[in-house]
Amino acid sequence: MSQPSESLSDAVPDGALQAPSVSWADPVRRVAFQAWLAGVAGAHGLQPATVRPASADASFRRYLRVDGSAGQTFIVMDAPPDKEDCQPFVKIARLLQAGGVGAPAILAWDEAQGFMLLSDLGEHTLLSTLQPEAPEMSQADVDNRARYTAALDELVLLQRIDAQAQVPPYDDALLQRELDLLPQWYLTQLRGLTLTEAQQAVLTRSFGLIKAQVLAQPKVLVHRDYHSRNLMVSPTDPRARPGVIDFQDAVWGPVTYDLVSLLRDAYVVWDEELQIDHAVRYWDKARKAGLPVPDDFGDFWRDTEWMGLQRHLKVLGIFARLALRDGKQQYLDDIPRVWQYAHRVCTRYNGLGPLAALLEAAEAGTLGIQRQTGYTF
Repeated sequence: MSQPSESLSDAVPDGALQAPSVSWADPVRRVAFQAWLAGVAGAHGLQPATVRPASADASFRRYLRVDGSAGQTFIVMDAPPDKEDCQPFVKIARLLQAGGVGAPAILAWDEAQGFMLLSDLGEHTLLSTLQPEAPEMSQADVDNRARYTAALDELVLLQRIDAQAQVPPYDDALLQRELDLLPQWYLTQLRGLTLTEAQQAVLTRSFGLIKAQVLAQPKVLVHRDYHSRNLMVSPTDPRARPGVIDFQDAVWGPVTYDLVSLLRDAYVVWDEELQIDHAVRYWDKARKAGLPVPDDFGDFWRDTEWMGLQRHLKVLGIFARLALRDGKQQYLDDIPRVWQYAHRVCTRYNGLGPLAALLEAAEAGTLGIQRQTGYTF
């Protein structure tokens, strides 16, 4: 139900929970799950024999799908309590639902064992329904735009929730921990750089500039992973409201964070003209909704680019860590896209040129490098 999986299984396996499609590394946990599911099945009309995989997660959580007797489906979260704390998920899910956001409803939760029954938001991610190569003004292009309009409308709804006292702040310490992932995992362990004192100084100066810029931005509720793999959509109605998942790391932080997560997604690339078009439309919606965005769109777009740089530097580190530490090699395929986003912004703004050069040194010719100029407003 989160980042690594964009396609969810439709098949109902023959047999019960022991079916090969639902594997259990720990047989004791499998038995505990069977007992728990049987205990909640009657209250919700579940059919335990239909359990099958729904999706994996970048963490230790995984999700299963189970049929109900009335033809509906449900999602079961399997989150081993020694590895995952579900309390933030529960807290934010209830917060989003109270604010009218399309988050899953929590129907049953065994906190001690790490099992949870959720309403099912569907099997189709936004990413799985997009057609990036659609000709302009074609029906596919119209549908793509409609899906992003719906996603931006839902984002405005999320950002209107007054949650400052209920979620952690996106403060200097958190920003620094995220930025440190770049040298810890991407530059050194993945790309094999031994950083010189001069390169360490470049990182220190660059990170200081980035943090100062993003910390000065107005604050709202931040989903923190609002992108095409975490929005569940109708495959037939591009204007339908999306369902929102993977929100447990929400914070109170910069108003541009979730927008740039969506428009400069690690998994799909849009022309910058289209990114700006969506951003203008969002900015207008946000102003009308009373959200704290700058009065000048040029200032807002600059803020968006700097926020995106922080996110993409962090993501380079995260993807490297997922590949090297967790054995999830598929994330290496997404690094070139994220690198291009980060490098492009570094070439546009004063003070970030040395960071661009360091990114270039890390790739050492493995990626095409093309400096680009920025837009002015």
